[in-house]
This record gives sequence, structure tokens and C-alpha cells, in this order.
Amino acid sequence: MWQRLSLCARITLLLALVLALGLAINIARLVVEAGPRVQAEDQSVIRLTRAFIETVAADLNEAPDPDAKLRQIAGDLSRLRHVSVTRRGEAGAAPRLDRVAESDDPHAPPAWFVSLVHPETTAVDVPVSIHGKPEWLVITSHPNDEIAEIWDGIVTQLEVGSATAVAFFLVTMLVIGRALAPLEALSQAMTRIECGSYDVRVKPGGAPELAAICAKLNHLAAVLGEAVEEKRRLAERAVSLQDLERKQIARELHDEFGPYLFSLRAHGSALMRLSQNPEPSWEAVGKHSSAILEQVNALQQFNRRVLEKLRPVGLAELGLHGALQALLRLWGESHPDVSIETNISRALGETGDTTDLTIYRVVQEALTNVFRHADATSVNVTIEPAEQQQGTQDGRSGALVRVRDNGRGLRPDHRLGLGLTGMRERILALGGTLSVASSEGGVTVEAIIPKAAH
Repeated sequence: MWQRLSLCARITLLLALVLALGLAINIARLVVEAGPRVQAEDQSVIRLTRAFIETVAADLNEAPDPDAKLRQIAGDLSRLRHVSVTRRGEAGAAPRLDRVAESDDPHAPPAWFVSLVHPETTAVDVPVSIHGKPEWLVITSHPNDEIAEIWDGIVTQLEVGSATAVAFFLVTMLVIGRALAPLEALSQAMTRIECGSYDVRVKPGGAPELAAICAKLNHLAAVLGEAVEEKRRLAERAVSLQDLERKQIARELHDEFGPYLFSLRAHGSALMRLSQNPEPSWEAVGKHSSAILEQVNALQQFNRRVLEKLRPVGLAELGLHGALQALLRLWGESHPDVSIETNISRALGETGDTTDLTIYRVVQEALTNVFRHADATSVNVTIEPAEQQQGTQDGRSGALVRVRDNGRGLRPDHRLGLGLTGMRERILALGGTLSVASSEGGVTVEAIIPKAAH
């Protein structure tokens, strides 16, 4: 049952138990102290009364009528509040102690309390001599009023303490309820965030700790909303780039593959007609055959370019290091006037197919931009483990790819082309980063690409 109670209910119940325990302890203390208090009062009154009797009795025999004087003394002392004095053998003793409990007064102490604090009546004999004849005055204690006062004090303490405890309890409940009110709002906000409502916000309030939690939850919701929106944009961009790539491939197939096929068909038809001639012209046959071979060779080169765009040739067979070396060698052969320096670390290790392809594409796209636009004379390509630098955003190790040239740099209003934009979005989707920095000394393209998660 305790586990099903809310935090506010637990604190309230615990506080109620503490207040009730404190009040019970205080009442128990008053009850325990009541007995010694009554006994001390009895002893004090009896001691004072006895001393008074002994003082008066010293001059008793000098009175004209000592016996009447003794009765007067006993009568006067019997009017005291807590004692009664009688001569031994005389009737008319003071009322019994249990009359306090038997009273019809609703405020009278109960019998159990009277029996607890003063179970029996205290009586003391005081000897008195009248002309040599011994007499005794009996001093009987009557702590009825004292017991009633103590009981009234206990009842008052119980009433006042209960009222104070209830008031304190209600005020504390109100304070705790207001202090913990943000918890309900936090719970509802978390439920809405779980359902995908990242625009939810919680008004900070309550204790400073809860206000800080509310602020952090609001920040978390904002970050999650931005992440989800960025993911949506990336997905939309990925679809857009995929469609764009398909359109480019379709256009290339239409613009280049189609004419080649048409030419092959034309030369094939010519060869078919020549074969039907009883005496074909072998010179014409050779001419058409040579043309067909040229067209087939062109188709093979075109097919290699298309496949290179879809999947680098040799990446699976040669591995990342071998494929990069082949790519750089081809660029070096086609641009012998540009010095290409490479530093591909062997410590990179296995990174996974997706990471290998991304590294290859970044280098390929960066070099394409250098040779097309930079007018550079030197290019430096560095690939090494990312943990030697700054690591990846998600904590996974990966690769640092840096391509630096000494070209003319970028214009201040330059915007990244589709190639690097697509690479950046692809790298972001993997959890990495891509940056392009331009200065008077050229352009530096730097990417941190995490290893593929297994």
C-alpha cells in the first residue's frame, strides 16, 4: 500500500505520525509526572500543617479551655484546601478521594487517572498533650483539587496540542502540495513528449531543484524537437537526393547510352545487309565492325563511370586503402601538374562498408572540386583515426578525413554544391561532422566519420 501512495501523501502521512507521536509523548510525560507532583504536594501540605499544629499545641495548656481550643484549631485547619484535621475517634472526616471521580462534573478527572496518580489517602497522626492527657490530631491529605488541576492541564494540553498539530498539518500539506505541484506537470509533460509532442513546455515552479528540473526538461524537449525535425529534413533531403541521382542517371542513359545503342543498331543493320550481298565489300564490313568496336568501348567506359557513381569499382575487392590509392593515382595521372600528397594511416583498422564508402565519397568529391574550381598546384589528403583528434559526437571511434589545397579559396558568398551538401547530410546521419574552411591559402574540407555501429 505504501508503494501506491504519492510522494505528497507519503510526506503528509509521515508528518501526521510525527505530530501524533510528539503529542502522545508530551501527554504521557504529564501523566507520568502527575503522581510525583501530587505526592510532593501532599507531603508539603502535611509537613506545613504538622509544623503549625506543633507550634500552636505548645501554648495549648495556657488556654482557659484547652479542649475547646483544640477543637477550634482542628476546625480552622479543616478549612484548608488540601487537608483535613480531626481528633482521633471523632466522626466527620473529610470526603474520600474517589469523590472526585464520582462527581457529576464532566470536567472531573476519571477514576483511572485518580487511582494512577494517588491510589490511597495519606494520613498522619500528630500527638497533642492536654494537661498530661495524650491526644492525637489526624492530618488527612485531600489532593482532589491538585489532581483536578493536573487533569485540566492534560486536557488543555491535548486540546491545544491537537488544534496546533492540525493547523500545522494543514499548513504543511498546503506548502508541500504547492512545492510538489510541478511533479504532476512534469509527469504529464513527459507523457506528451513520449507521444511525440515535443512542443510541450513546463512552467518552472516549486522548489529550486524542481524548477531546475523543469527548465532542463524544457530544454530536452526543445532539443528532441529540433533533432526530430532535423531527422525529418535529412530524410526528405535523402529522398530528394536519391530522386536527383536517379534523374541524373536517367539523363545520362538517355543522352549517352541511347545514341550509342542507336549507332550500334545502325552499324548492325548495315552488316546484316552486307551479309545478304553475294559479294560483300569487306572494306565496308571492316569499317562497320570497327565502328561497332568503338561504340562498345565507349559504352564500357560510360558503364564504368555510372558504376563508379553507384559503387566505387574495387572498393570491395581492394579495400578502402587500395581503392583510395587507385583513385589518387588516377587523379595524379589525369592532372600531372598538381602535386598530390597522401597520408593514409594503417591504424585506421576496420570501419565497416558504410563508413568506407562515405570516406571514399568525401575524398572523391573534395578532389573533384579541387581540380574543377581551385586552380591549385598542391593537394594534401590525410586519413587517420578520429580518436587521435577530437573523436565523434556519439562517442564511437571513427576516421578523420582532411583534404587541403593551396588554391584560390572560396568566395565569401559561396554556397556548397550538391555534392558536398549531400556528403554533409550523409555524414550527419551517421553521427559525424563535415566542415569546409576557406582562407587565402586555399580550402580545407574536414570530416569526422564514425565507424558503423555493429
